[in-house]
Amino acid sequence: RELKKNYDGRKILRKHSTYNEFLKQASPEEKKYFVFSCVRNPLDETVSRYFKLKMDHRAQYTDPEKIRRRWTVVERIERKIFRFLRETDADFPTFFLKFYRVSYNNWAHLLHKKYNFIIRFENLQEDFAKSLTLLGIEPRRPLPVVNRTQGREADFLSYYTPETIRRAKRVFGPFMREWGYEFPPEWGDASVSWWNLMEFQFFNFFRVIYWRHLRSRI
Repeated sequence: RELKKNYDGRKILRKHSTYNEFLKQASPEEKKYFVFSCVRNPLDETVSRYFKLKMDHRAQYTDPEKIRRRWTVVERIERKIFRFLRETDADFPTFFLKFYRVSYNNWAHLLHKKYNFIIRFENLQEDFAKSLTLLGIEPRRPLPVVNRTQGREADFLSYYTPETIRRAKRVFGPFMREWGYEFPPEWGDASVSWWNLMEFQFFNFFRVIYWRHLRSRI
């Protein structure tokens, strides 16, 4: 939105389309474009996900029109989790231990390592300005804060209990290592075992198939 409003950008494809989808319809010139995207610490992202589901962020899970338009497998799973939180009023540790059991990854795995620049969500303001500078564009204003998650504290680490910390190190360890994130030192040993890596690679095989070929179909 910021690129469209202030830097003569234009929308291509739909929200949350992948770069692979862009490449399928891009012209030879467009395939040479400078590419940047963003990664986020999964410890932080997971807390935001919990509160967005619990607070029904922007009525995503109760607005009949939004529900009608969203019927992919992932969206059905999200509605199932929303109903669980609504019925049980579960706290974050309960949510995390119930729904985070296998190695975490997201579609940054597809091509992000080949992009020209990666924004770190925790440095969003500075990194967005840097991406514009790398493009030879003078930033016109600070990036505005939008879509803020309601109900959560800024310190996402405060939501992790000893039991969830043990699970988080196993579930998030491979992703954190791949993208250069570190667990807090006070969490103790956070080394990634060979079994964690094997599990990570096993699930990635199926995730890549889904992200590339099935995500918009089922």
